Amino acid sequence: VQLVESGGGLVHPGESLRLSCVASGIDVSTSWMYWYRQAPGKGREYVAEITTAGSPHYADSVKGRFTISRDNAQNTLYLQMDNLQPEDTAVYYCNADNHPADYWGQGTQVTVSS
Repeated sequence: VQLVESGGGLVHPGESLRLSCVASGIDVSTSWMYWYRQAPGKGREYVAEITTAGSPHYADSVKGRFTISRDNAQNTLYLQMDNLQPEDTAVYYCNADNHPADYWGQGTQVTVSS
């Protein structure tokens, strides 16, 4: 199983980024898929999830600005991030809950700075 994130970068406040997580060895449509993030000096934080039924859920800190989605044909998970703020600066990780197994990507850095 492999999860490969991409799409991170350096942006200014108010700008957007779209993260991708390409999965192999698992099916994103039959796994609960998550995005987490970890800011410097802090623990890993839940960002968003999408259920096997396709229902999205978000942390309060990103609700209304971030959108999680998946493309079953491409076996890829996405995180559209709009109106980014400096507090969104973190390494973003893709996670697949394929109980009892749990898989993580290597992370992609998002930096929001003026």
